[in-house]
Amino acid sequence: MTETTPIDAALTAMNAAPEDDAVRLRFYERLADSELFLALAAEAGGDEITPQVFPVEDASYVLVFDREERLAEFAEGSAPYAVLSGRGLAAMVAGQGIGLAVNPGAEASILVPSEAVDWLAATLAEAPDEIEETPEEISAPVGLPEALITALDAKLVTAQGLARLAYLCGVTYSGGRKSHLLAFVDPVPGAEPALARAAGEALTFSGIEAGVMDVGFFRASDPVCASLAKTGLRFDLPEPERAENVPGAAPGMDPGKPPKLR
Repeated sequence: MTETTPIDAALTAMNAAPEDDAVRLRFYERLADSELFLALAAEAGGDEITPQVFPVEDASYVLVFDREERLAEFAEGSAPYAVLSGRGLAAMVAGQGIGLAVNPGAEASILVPSEAVDWLAATLAEAPDEIEETPEEISAPVGLPEALITALDAKLVTAQGLARLAYLCGVTYSGGRKSHLLAFVDPVPGAEPALARAAGEALTFSGIEAGVMDVGFFRASDPVCASLAKTGLRFDLPEPERAENVPGAAPGMDPGKPPKLR
């Protein structure tokens, strides 16, 4: 039986509802979060790679697959490739007039034009603003769209091992401002920026216009965690893998250090 991958499912949904912006955003989120196999013209040398670039109707595309078996089937045998996250790939090719041919030869395939790749890279590069406010009151989350809850549930799976869990709750700050807060408990030291970006991406790709959600980081011993556990919606993050398998540890998986095109 042929496997249906997350990209397959998202692409099928997008094709079934071409006018639905929220469904289109979810496809791009799945593309960014996926591990992709980039077909190369030659074996990688150090931190430099030479992708296969194919012209299609006066545009240029690199070939990417979400399963190694799909690449091998397309190449009719073994072929050199590099493994990158979708976000790392977007950062690498952005601004160079190169699009992505995603899963060519598969039943669910798509040509993502260079303009869309540039947009995706710019969207993923946005960093949340940092502010310091003191929570005065913690309450249950109210009135949040189901699309955001679903987006957070899917996004936090990709934050494997970066924190123990998270709570989504309503919050009132000492100055009177009300908002919603995604509170991460026991984050790995140094993982805070990645977790904040993940939360921001969930909000962006959920399709909610002008949405605002704050992000905070707490230790399990912090007194506020009792209130978070009592009123918040809990998300358990997956247990960490061994260090060498943690997403971002392999070459090409860190969007801040993408391999160089040659």
